[in-house]
Amino acid sequence: MPFQILTRENGTSIAYNKLEGDPPGLIFMSGFMSDMNGSKALALEQHCQERGLAFLRFDYMGHGNSSGNFADGTIGLWAQNALTAFDELTEGPQIIIGSSMGGWMMILTAVSRPERVAGLVGIAAAPDFTEDLLPKQLTEIQLSKIQEDGFVVIPSEYEIPYTITKKLLDDGTQHLVLRNEIPLDCPVRLLHGLEDTSVPWETALKIQNMVRSKDVEVTLIKNGDHRLSREEDLEKLKKTVMEIV
Repeated sequence: MPFQILTRENGTSIAYNKLEGDPPGLIFMSGFMSDMNGSKALALEQHCQERGLAFLRFDYMGHGNSSGNFADGTIGLWAQNALTAFDELTEGPQIIIGSSMGGWMMILTAVSRPERVAGLVGIAAAPDFTEDLLPKQLTEIQLSKIQEDGFVVIPSEYEIPYTITKKLLDDGTQHLVLRNEIPLDCPVRLLHGLEDTSVPWETALKIQNMVRSKDVEVTLIKNGDHRLSREEDLEKLKKTVMEIV
């Protein structure tokens, strides 16, 4: 698929695709080892194009067509990528849609730029996953390997195995958002599948409880998995986004 490149002063590059249109714009933040060409991002882009709304999707460092190696990435680096895309590639009020790890990026970006955020939509959002989920999902042998070798490669239910580094886990502790109130007052919508085996649906309730905004709604999808990419899931996503446009 065609894409554009934003080159940084340090020589790194962020791949993106931008659709011009009316405000509020929508910006999609993808998940861990995912890229901007996933079904949810493309469905939302088409939805925005049909309605004349601005839309942006992009790849973090080491993901998709952006520069860098995935194993060198950290939550802090990817959050900076997200903030750079937000600052340099969008204008005016934005609705941020975050899928899985993108839900963490979504919150970090919104807290940094609250005056420009018109709303948030989380899809199986996974803030703090390096602290709350990964250590519980890894075996003692895998955790030991991370300490000894600095990384471990683990199988995933998708095509490519995950590389989990000590740097990723250590850096994640510097960016946790569910330990204190999240100082946001915009509308927040959270979609989560009850059959999600990667991120527990209870995570959506934690986010709901920690966000200061009084306009927070959680939708639990009875037979939904982590991806929430079936046709009915995509229709639910588009409908949810339009509630706060």
